[in-house]
Amino acid sequence: MLNYHFLLDLAIILLSTKVLGIITRKIHMPQVVGALAAGLLLGPAVFNMIHETEFIKQTAEIGVIVLMFTAGLEIDIKELKKCGKSSFIIALFGVLVPLAGGFAVAALFNNGTLVGLDTESLLQNIFLGIILTATSVSITVETLQEMGKLKTRSGTVIIGAALIDDIIGIIVLTFITSSAGSDSNTGFVLLKILLFFAAAAIIGILFFHVFNTYSKRYNEKRRFPIIAFSFCLIIAYAAEHIFGVADIAGAFIAGLVISGSAHTKYIKRRFGILSYLFLSPIFFASIGISVSVDSITGEMIIFSIILLLVAVLSKVLGCGIGAKLCKYSKKESLQVGVGMVARSEVALIVANKGVTLGLLNSLFFTPVIFLVIVTSIAAPILLKLAYGKSGDNQIECTEGFVEEEPFD
Repeated sequence: MLNYHFLLDLAIILLSTKVLGIITRKIHMPQVVGALAAGLLLGPAVFNMIHETEFIKQTAEIGVIVLMFTAGLEIDIKELKKCGKSSFIIALFGVLVPLAGGFAVAALFNNGTLVGLDTESLLQNIFLGIILTATSVSITVETLQEMGKLKTRSGTVIIGAALIDDIIGIIVLTFITSSAGSDSNTGFVLLKILLFFAAAAIIGILFFHVFNTYSKRYNEKRRFPIIAFSFCLIIAYAAEHIFGVADIAGAFIAGLVISGSAHTKYIKRRFGILSYLFLSPIFFASIGISVSVDSITGEMIIFSIILLLVAVLSKVLGCGIGAKLCKYSKKESLQVGVGMVARSEVALIVANKGVTLGLLNSLFFTPVIFLVIVTSIAAPILLKLAYGKSGDNQIECTEGFVEEEPFD
């Protein structure tokens, strides 16, 4: 007989994530922090009201796919070209330095050494570094808009670098997740990844032209999100099942393919409603629900603090160096570095994928959630301190990046 308790679980999750999301937004924090807090309160860590079920796990996985598909839709290739060189250099350093820092911290706590690691431990340590490469562009955009600094030289390049940062992170993630199989070797993994990107490029170009031509011909828009979602799911399935690449990488590429189509704004709006109404609350709450207080030890607390320091300093240092190489002033370089500190949705998505693949052990998972919450809170404060009362409004790029008004 079907157990209908999942209906009550859903109602509790949706209401609690909304209430706490509103509270965190009122105190100028991202709503994702409220959703995480709701999961922590509902799960075994505090009140033990809701436990992770197969239904919640599968729904959360769909939520991840939709989030990554939407992230791909948000990227405007034409806009990236306007700040392309500076943004790419800053993003590259913003990936390499945190990747190295995260690997070093993970290696010392996981094995006590940086050398002589077995393949499984090596992949686990690199995976934590990948999590540190993520940047939350939404938190940064919201803060810069509030301060009126989004169109400054540093503000504009921060957004471009954050977007490229996530693209590079997805590519690295693709390689690591493909290498996770016990029978994999480097040459075969690289071949599969190259075949995946080649196939995705060919299919993507063909699909874009057919989809764009079709969408321009018909004014009935309601069918296009369904076609787009079906394409996303097929690419995600093919990525995981055929090429051994993470499904979220396939979803992200599907979003990139459709991002320049005639009805992209409409499609983003429809997916925004779907994500806001149902999928995102389930995903973020599921992460909090999976945290257990029993697993928290003194070593984990020390690791969490060190990981947080490395995460913040590596972004500030890495992106700051990249900005200096692009002829930005010391103050602007600091602003760029601080603007890349926040971690949010992408970091949680990557962490969740790591748990699924066995690449993120219990020692690492809870500190990652701690890292997301603290950097989400600290980033706006650090940004305001970095900008101070500066009146610099010089724009380096022709146009800035505009974020649509969020749902309330």
